Amino acid sequence: MAEEVLITPPGKITSHLTSSLLAVAFLTSFGSSMLYGYNLAVVNSPAVYIKDFYNRTSVSRNGTGLDGEALTLMYSLTVSVFAIGGLLGSLMVGMLVTRFGRKGTVVNSTVLVFIAGSLMGFSRICGSPEMVIFGRFVTGIHSGISLSVVPMYLGEIAPKNLRGFLGLVPSLFICAGVFSAQILGLHEILGKEDHWPLFLSLVVIPTFIQLMLLPWFPESPRYLLIEKHNVHATIIALKWYRAKCNIQSEIEEMQEEQRSLSSVETVSVWRLILDPLVRWQLLSVVVINIGMQLSGIDALWFYTNDIFRNAGIPEPEIQYTTVGTGAIEIIAGLIGCFTIEKLGRRPLIIGGFLVMGFCCAGITLSLVLQVHLPFMRYVSVGCVVGIIAGFCIGPAGVPFLITAELFKQSHRPAAYTVGGSLNWISNFTVGFVFPFLQMSAGSYCYLVFCCVCLAVAAFVFFVIPETKNKTFVEISQMFASKEAVPETQGLGHPDQLKLRKMNGYGTLENGSLEFDSSSSVP
Repeated sequence: MAEEVLITPPGKITSHLTSSLLAVAFLTSFGSSMLYGYNLAVVNSPAVYIKDFYNRTSVSRNGTGLDGEALTLMYSLTVSVFAIGGLLGSLMVGMLVTRFGRKGTVVNSTVLVFIAGSLMGFSRICGSPEMVIFGRFVTGIHSGISLSVVPMYLGEIAPKNLRGFLGLVPSLFICAGVFSAQILGLHEILGKEDHWPLFLSLVVIPTFIQLMLLPWFPESPRYLLIEKHNVHATIIALKWYRAKCNIQSEIEEMQEEQRSLSSVETVSVWRLILDPLVRWQLLSVVVINIGMQLSGIDALWFYTNDIFRNAGIPEPEIQYTTVGTGAIEIIAGLIGCFTIEKLGRRPLIIGGFLVMGFCCAGITLSLVLQVHLPFMRYVSVGCVVGIIAGFCIGPAGVPFLITAELFKQSHRPAAYTVGGSLNWISNFTVGFVFPFLQMSAGSYCYLVFCCVCLAVAAFVFFVIPETKNKTFVEISQMFASKEAVPETQGLGHPDQLKLRKMNGYGTLENGSLEFDSSSSVP
């Protein structure tokens, strides 16, 4: 079970990071989130061999090879069909987490990885490009599910003072997945022509480890209490994750959230969209999830080698330069994990998008000028590193964390469905359109990403309040209305919390709560 926690007065409980919390965060992220990062980058290194396989298969079937445009189209489909699967998976999240729970959904979805790994691993033996494409589609479904469910699960089992740290663990493993694909894709390891089917199918290994160990850990306590009304199982789960801590305060906070819900049933996506009380939360989720993908990060991950080639990096050095960027991702992810509870969510996501925006403009400038100034090719590589580092510090994980924090239990699955589906639609758009955008606009295509990054940073600065160390109820109250909230709305004890008049962005004036002294006992 878990280890020691720090016990403080009721209402101000600060839990230590226990072994159980850390184990669940690592298991779910290692067997699910890491696969998302791995599958983003795994098609980069063997691209030439996959295209050659498609061409040779066409010759054997039809007696003629594919022309350049058809080959580009098939490879773009191979890259982008992963996002189509992700979109389908994200649309299933609400139904799955309601029926199977958070942990149950993570465990049950592992079957998709074994199906996908088998299809891709045996594709060359069977001479079937369709198996590669369909395998990418199936693993995309798994990533679409896990990309939403893992942050939801970790956000619900974490105490509020550790929610940011645990919420960014999945993004750290996404970076680790990208880095693993870059390392294994080196010519000296699995970067040879004979090895690309094995390279694509290695996703089954971390999933198998997760499947063996994760079922031994408890379900989300919030799910057990608020949705299943199982107090006994909730207490057992909290004791597992909190150990010696007085869990009464946490149970009371969950019950308070349960009482504040108009219905304990899970809200549908349509009801979420029509609910005026969560309009600003929903708009925030839409903007940050679309911005996360339209920032251009997936274009860099899908086509890193081509970008470096166009930047003038010698061919033998490209694979090692790509691996170097992967190491930067890990370092940036660690910085984000260990600073989020001190700095908060807003500085990381705003700073990350600003760095990405300026670096996108820097890529365009350096690629234009490198014809006359050869040293600018290294500036463009530095800008690529800056985009990746800026992304991994904040925008890689904070949007999923914020999605969990901005909504109460009944609205959270629908919010993840909306955010996840928009995330994957944007992912597909970038992956499919970027090669053609690059051919038509050349170096100037990165200015589109620059504008998106700066716009999202501005939106977060003006609209989204800081959620660090606040309960889900407090965060919901901050967004409750643009108008004054009746003073009778509170927490049900003598010191009633009263919301001050909302400003134009749906956040509190001065960003805080004040106690209504008139309701206190003299």
